[in-house]
Formats: sequence, C-alpha cells, structure tokens
Amino acid sequence: MADGSDTTLTAEQTADEQAHHGLVAGLKAFAAGHGGAKAVIEYVGKRGARIVLVGSDGEWGDQFAEDTVTAREACAQAGVTVENAWERELMDQMRPSNDLWRSMARRTMAR
Repeated sequence: MADGSDTTLTAEQTADEQAHHGLVAGLKAFAAGHGGAKAVIEYVGKRGARIVLVGSDGEWGDQFAEDTVTAREACAQAGVTVENAWERELMDQMRPSNDLWRSMARRTMAR
C-alpha cells in the first residue's frame, strides 16, 4: 500500500468484523435449525444488547451484541424479524425445556 493510505486494516477492525460475521452466522444457524425465528432486542447496559431468539418450533436462545444498533443490523443481515416488544403471541410461542423449568425452580427455592 502507498504511504498515507487510509485503507490499511488493523487487527481491531478484523476482530470486530469477525465478531459481527460470527453473530450473523449464529442468528442464521438458529433460524435455519428452528424453521425461522423472531427476535426481541434487550438493552443490558455496559454488556451491550441481548438478542432473544424464538424459533417457529417454540425453542429459544440468545446471542449478545455490543449494542442495539449492531444487534438490529445483524438480525437484518440474518433475515430474522425483530419484534418491538414481548407481545403475547410471541410469549405463547415459546416452549421452555424441562431443564430450564427445573433450574428456575431451584433459583426460586434458594431465595
């Protein structure tokens, strides 16, 4: 590259791009494995944004992004519809596993 070029890649840019591509790939994989998916993006402070995915089959999972803008962009690139809030229909679609119910019961009983 010529001196003074502003197109030089840095390790930080490459790491950020890889993380973004990994996020998009994770969203696509979840949607493909569960017959499609919808997402709700939750701001979680300094941690960033949590993308909660609900598959068409009722399974759910989550991914983290550095902020809500990145989360929305990743969902758009992955073809995952983003809901604005937790609507009743989306909540009714979720099917928590028995292991999750047991873990939630232990947390409640331990308080």
